[in-house]
Amino acid sequence: MENYTLIVTEKPDAAKRIAQALDADGKPQNAKRNGVPYFVAQRNRTILVVPAIGHLYTVMQEDGKRGGYPVFNFKWAPRYAAEKTAQRTRLWIDTISSFAENAADFIDACDYDVEGSLIGYTILKYACNGKERVAKRMKYSTLTKPDLEKAYEQPLAHLDFALIEAGRTRHEVDWLYGINLSRALTQAAKRQSGTYATLSTGRVQGPTLRFLVTREHEINCHVPTPYWTVHAELEIDGKIFEAAYEKSVIGSKAEAAAIVEACKGKSGIVDRVDVKESHVAPPFPFDLGALQYEAYGVFGYTPSRTSSIAQRLYLDALISYPRTSSQKLPKTIGYRQILNGLKREKTYGNLAQDLLAKETLKPNERKQEDPAHPAIYPTGNLPDRQLDVSERRIWDLIVRRFMAVFGEPALKQDMRVSVAVDGHHFFLHGRQILRDGWMRFYKPYVRSKEIALPPVKEGDKIDVRKIICNDKFTIPPPRYTPSSLLRKMETEGIGTKATRAEIIETLYNRKYITDKTIAVTDLGFDVTETLHDFCPGVISVELTKQLEQKMEQIQNGEETRENVLREAVAYLAPLLEEFKRNEEAIGKALSEAVRKARIQERILGNCPACGTGKLMILYSRKTGKRFIGCTNYFKNQCKTSLPLPQKGLVKATGRTCRVCGWPTVTVRFAGRRPWQFCVNPACPQKRKGSGG
Repeated sequence: MENYTLIVTEKPDAAKRIAQALDADGKPQNAKRNGVPYFVAQRNRTILVVPAIGHLYTVMQEDGKRGGYPVFNFKWAPRYAAEKTAQRTRLWIDTISSFAENAADFIDACDYDVEGSLIGYTILKYACNGKERVAKRMKYSTLTKPDLEKAYEQPLAHLDFALIEAGRTRHEVDWLYGINLSRALTQAAKRQSGTYATLSTGRVQGPTLRFLVTREHEINCHVPTPYWTVHAELEIDGKIFEAAYEKSVIGSKAEAAAIVEACKGKSGIVDRVDVKESHVAPPFPFDLGALQYEAYGVFGYTPSRTSSIAQRLYLDALISYPRTSSQKLPKTIGYRQILNGLKREKTYGNLAQDLLAKETLKPNERKQEDPAHPAIYPTGNLPDRQLDVSERRIWDLIVRRFMAVFGEPALKQDMRVSVAVDGHHFFLHGRQILRDGWMRFYKPYVRSKEIALPPVKEGDKIDVRKIICNDKFTIPPPRYTPSSLLRKMETEGIGTKATRAEIIETLYNRKYITDKTIAVTDLGFDVTETLHDFCPGVISVELTKQLEQKMEQIQNGEETRENVLREAVAYLAPLLEEFKRNEEAIGKALSEAVRKARIQERILGNCPACGTGKLMILYSRKTGKRFIGCTNYFKNQCKTSLPLPQKGLVKATGRTCRVCGWPTVTVRFAGRRPWQFCVNPACPQKRKGSGG
């Protein structure tokens, strides 16, 4: 086979979609070479579509060494040369290289964003022997047949080099920070303790963890301040309503008591009724961040989970490219065509038909734009496979949001009733939706609570059943959730839409943070505080923000990669010198932090037998087998000893058995469902055969 067009893509699923769209009969040949799938399409000429598996090339130390710091010399190399776990990428590179030898034309069809552009560039440059300057570029936002055919027939004349430069720079700067700082942390701890532990920080990871540590300090340092509130229970038409006092916060108990005393036993008079109608505009289309916030609020999905689900829906040609920062829907996507596709689904039929009946379709948009892709929207295609529950939910959310942005404003009525009791005023608030408008399209995801009030008018006498005073205390700020942390990162301008969720996952994986309402572990505190004490520039939010701005300037042609790298090294070099000078003190602090973290991981909960010790995972000196013992054993105060499975990863659930009150654990086995059980062998529930 010779004289064909070689198209390189980012993933096998995308390659299959592209080949199906471009083949004249829609039935490309599926084949494999060296276990690597590829597709042969016929369209006036032969087209070979060959996928990658994400990044096939990465940054590594120029001399190939894997230890020591500082290091500022790097090169781009195959991932299999840089990462022990990426050996299979050799087959993919070799396969693409073999196809490149006889290709007449080259097209980059990787995702049109910074990461996709860099993936395509490195493949064409290194695997295809310098074809990055002659290759054309397919640009598309959906994997639908019309979009892919248009992108193939009307390709960009050359690669998107501005995006590529920005991507190269980001990877190189992140490598310089990540490799140097992570090696510094890990080696400092190892030299003091003699044992290895993976510790990491980076240009974005450090400042993100700092947000969380700062919030933990705010929570821990919060001093509760007392205050008082007063409310009245009013009876209207035989129903009880709670009315708030005119001052939401009362500073002294004496003042609150005086209000209660003055109003006790008195009737109320409605002295004012304010009714206000207002329009509620439709929501904006989803960008990735907005989709992640909404999915967390509605389904409790973490940002990384939502991103992963959206990527699968994109590869199934059900939605447009999800990694976008745009909240605009251009007319060119074909509003009516999409709605005509969606109306074939029974669930959306009537809603889509109502929108199609409108003379004009104009979405409610935000100014926020992404030059590469529009906002996330459904393609109008229906699933050609059984979606799992999470996929169906995210697709439904995107479909309904898309329809809602074309809806009419909803009409809302707010009612405020002022009730005077002996010169004091209490307020009732009501809310009612008079006209659904766009909300009809977005159900069940509309979060607008209606509060019905009975009809009242000025001068009505109201029966006051009770006047109640509540003692309260100010509360600390709430902990971040993955969703609110993502929003904080976005607001502060650190990370990208594609990397923020991954950074949060990394913090979990490093065991710096835990739980859905994010709590910083002792290890997370110690790493951050050590860096803050000895080289605070590492966790500087301002530095990270400035570098993000530089990346955008490269993308816009206003800055060069060389300048940004030079500035990054100039900033990083003295930080590492400072780290070297303080390495012994840093190592002591970090090794102690790692030791405490490892002990904490093994603690499963309180010991119900002695009441003062902790149950933890221990290992027999004779057999090496693991079991559960009490920390008071070493003080000769408790002899509790419990069996454990010898295989699988054991982790405390943080909960106690609902039957006997002993701690519960989860055991995870590769390829099997986790097993949760009570550690108490004598648990009554186990005797019933249900496992506690």
